[in-house]
Amino acid sequence: MTRAAAAATAATVFDLAAGTLRELNQRLHDLTPETARVPWRILHPRGAHAVAAGVDAAVCIAIEGHVGYYCAGMNQHAEITIHGMAGVGVAENMMSGLVRVQGSASQCAGATGHGGLLVIEGDASSRCGISMKGIDIVVHGSVGHMSCFMGQAGALVVCGDADDGLGDSLYEAEVYVRGRAHGLGADCEEQPMEAAHRERLGELLERAAVPGARAARFRRYGSTRRLYHFHVDHADQY
Repeated sequence: MTRAAAAATAATVFDLAAGTLRELNQRLHDLTPETARVPWRILHPRGAHAVAAGVDAAVCIAIEGHVGYYCAGMNQHAEITIHGMAGVGVAENMMSGLVRVQGSASQCAGATGHGGLLVIEGDASSRCGISMKGIDIVVHGSVGHMSCFMGQAGALVVCGDADDGLGDSLYEAEVYVRGRAHGLGADCEEQPMEAAHRERLGELLERAAVPGARAARFRRYGSTRRLYHFHVDHADQY
């Protein structure tokens, strides 16, 4: 038997076609450090909302199908892989751990996230990383408009293109784009890519398993810091 087959055999399996979402999430919330050593497989999510939300244990969870709103929201410690598409707010308010979407994600992916790593192997819709507060987000494809709006800390890495309004009202989050940025938001500008930035970006690309990605091909965007405090000369940008 292969290692993957052995792991699948040993996993706790929960079928959402037979059990309720409330029961699933309660069982995940009740995990202890000992019981969290056993991985989980969630079958037939069928676009259900808030799947594996609020998990606070170092457990590996595989969700085998598409999910709806707020999957893996408030995640702490867990490693969650979604084998499908994700609806609005995947990994919203994430604190730590790893969430990987093997398809594309809808709006507000990683919104208000405080930590951990969110990887989206397809595209992300608008407002990806809105108000991010320390989370790192790596998108293998492109992102929609107003991504990283009011980004406060962390990094958004876009391996494709970024739509209009990128980094609007940006604080201290950093944005890296390999493709074309179609329009920068207020107070966002292209900034030099220094050695420390290349090193950090390279680590994120490696952790996110982006095929063929090299930090040297990306551009870096950050805040001009003109909008930190109100000034009448910048009133038209608020």
